[in-house]
Amino acid sequence: MPHRTSADAAVTSPFAGATLHGATDAPDGYRYTARDVVLGRGRESFERAVAATMTWQIQRRSGIRVRVLGEPSDGRPLRLDDVVVMRVPLWPRDVPCRVVAVIDEPRRAGFAYGTLPGHPETGEEAFLIEHLDDDSVVLRIRAFSRPSSWLFRVATPAVLFMQSTYTGRYARALEGI
Repeated sequence: MPHRTSADAAVTSPFAGATLHGATDAPDGYRYTARDVVLGRGRESFERAVAATMTWQIQRRSGIRVRVLGEPSDGRPLRLDDVVVMRVPLWPRDVPCRVVAVIDEPRRAGFAYGTLPGHPETGEEAFLIEHLDDDSVVLRIRAFSRPSSWLFRVATPAVLFMQSTYTGRYARALEGI
């Protein structure tokens, strides 16, 4: 069942950008997820990973359909305040989020999105590509979340399973890029 999401909807988490800007644990009452994956080495690897990350390829290569509200999103990099509706296989509802932070630096680039009303969780997730001093290129995934309602608290085992599954898929999405 599609969920209608307004482009003006506010994120449901009060910690916008925390996952992308150095938070190392979750706010009280939230679960924290962290995963780092070495993608390759060198400037070209970094640039390919950034280009893929900033055009929703992590999500798309994980089997999720992505639609940016308001305009075509294929090919254009995501932007701060983009509202995106994702469709996760086997999930009966759209999953709406808003881009709450973007980093575009010579050796670090990525973004974070926060959940919007209608999302099964309240929280934030970040995807950061870093080109380290040893020339390795790393994808860092950071998230904090909690169930958005009593219904999802009851379904916590299923929600945790899906979150773990998709974090693993995200981690593999850019391998070999």
